[in-house]
Amino acid sequence: MTEFIQKRLTNVRNDIFSGITVALALIPEAVAFAFVAGVDPLVGLYAAFMVGLITSVIGGRPGMISGATGALAVVMVSLVSEGNAMGNPAENLGLYYLFATVILMGVFQILAGVFKLGKFVRLIPHPVMMGFVNGLAIVIFISQLGMFKKTVNGTKTWLQGNQLYIMIGLVALTMLIMWGLPKIKQAKKLPVALIAILVVSIIAIVINFDVATVGSFIKDGGGEGLKGGLPILHLETFLKIPFTWKTIQFILPYALILAAIGLIESLMTMNLIDDLTETRGDGNRVCIGQGSANIITGLFGGMGGCAMIGQSIINIKGGGRTKLSGIVAALMLLFFIVFGSAYIEKVPIAALVGVMFMVVIGTFEWSSFRISNKIPKTDLFVLILVSALTVIFDLAVAVIAGVIVSALVFSWENAKRIRARKSIREDGTKVYEIWGPLFFGSIKAFNDKFDVKNDPKNVEIDFIESRISDHSALEAVFNLVEKYEAAGKIIHLKHLSEECKLLLHKSSLKFSEVIINDIDDPRYHVVENPEAFN
Repeated sequence: MTEFIQKRLTNVRNDIFSGITVALALIPEAVAFAFVAGVDPLVGLYAAFMVGLITSVIGGRPGMISGATGALAVVMVSLVSEGNAMGNPAENLGLYYLFATVILMGVFQILAGVFKLGKFVRLIPHPVMMGFVNGLAIVIFISQLGMFKKTVNGTKTWLQGNQLYIMIGLVALTMLIMWGLPKIKQAKKLPVALIAILVVSIIAIVINFDVATVGSFIKDGGGEGLKGGLPILHLETFLKIPFTWKTIQFILPYALILAAIGLIESLMTMNLIDDLTETRGDGNRVCIGQGSANIITGLFGGMGGCAMIGQSIINIKGGGRTKLSGIVAALMLLFFIVFGSAYIEKVPIAALVGVMFMVVIGTFEWSSFRISNKIPKTDLFVLILVSALTVIFDLAVAVIAGVIVSALVFSWENAKRIRARKSIREDGTKVYEIWGPLFFGSIKAFNDKFDVKNDPKNVEIDFIESRISDHSALEAVFNLVEKYEAAGKIIHLKHLSEECKLLLHKSSLKFSEVIINDIDDPRYHVVENPEAFN
């Protein structure tokens, strides 16, 4: 009992420290994504707080961190700009169109959970998952390179001279602490990311290094600072924009795209955390949690969000395992906004970049290089394709393309496996023993096995080692029987499942004479619509 309590206390400690670390790392990310979307930094920070809190409480994946993300922000930027153009620029209508879209996005996500669409994430092939993880690591790395720039007269330029050397040194020191501290036996259970941020912050403040901080980062982007109050209900959203058919036509496509991107990123993150923790999340609850969070966030003036893979990995690597870690991260973020802004604004960006670089190293599947010559070339192609598309476009495009290519490859490979063993019985009957799956992709190869014109009077097709999988396969069998009968020959079908027999009987009564019933007939279902034959 004492051991159990001690373990629980250890988990609570890890969740709290990990949550604080995540809250610190959330700030520059949320602010940066708000700038990308063209909205005030507090809109991104409030989204990170509310989405993070609500998904942690009612979501289906403990340990997963959610907030404002770049994948959504790049879509939102055009939404906001087009929304501003629909009215007086001084009214900033784009922001209110954004809030309305986020609410509608949440409705779609809840519907996805209600209709149990979250389970389909389990169909994502492993090469797609590996490609997604590698692409994501590259995206995180590239995004952090932007922190090595400064704003001069409104233009971003690369750091030079001492500023660059100090930045590199502090980033390297952060990474060194995170790498070396766990190697000390007595320090294995310490929150290394949080310690690294604190140590580097103290060094930068004491020595008074000329480096970018959280505060300067916000001001360079046009923000006034991190300081803010509690989120308030934005009911003026429903007064500012006209709720007409034109408005629905404008926000509906954006809401659908944002809902799809948010769910794909969240469900993929859930899959990744499942692998890291060897536990299983609930995809449908993740959908409902994300949707609920976005509806509430939209009502309270946030830009919406979804799961953040980088922050989630920081949390898991830091020992965060339960919902408490996400709740602590969200509450600490709000605390920083309301009470601790003066201190958090002094944290050097270099410390947070160092943490994110360690996330990149931990996220990238380095084993993909080792196994590249051991896996099928098609799987390697899918892995590289998804990685590239994640970097060039976005996560949703990459995953959808990867799944489609994987499905086509699977269909092509299985289509080549259809075989027919031919033999002649003593009574002159020609027997075709079919091997391999019969489905839409293998129909042509299946039809090529038969010689209707030159076959003898009696023909038997035995499906003992085959399986009729879909309507296309049933249609192929139906047409083949018609060809043999048109040629004046007698054909029999053997070893069909009960469902196949039923569907063929419904298509034509003559199949009662064609089908041979056998005691060892297989049992399986067919993806079929009986009405298709009518």
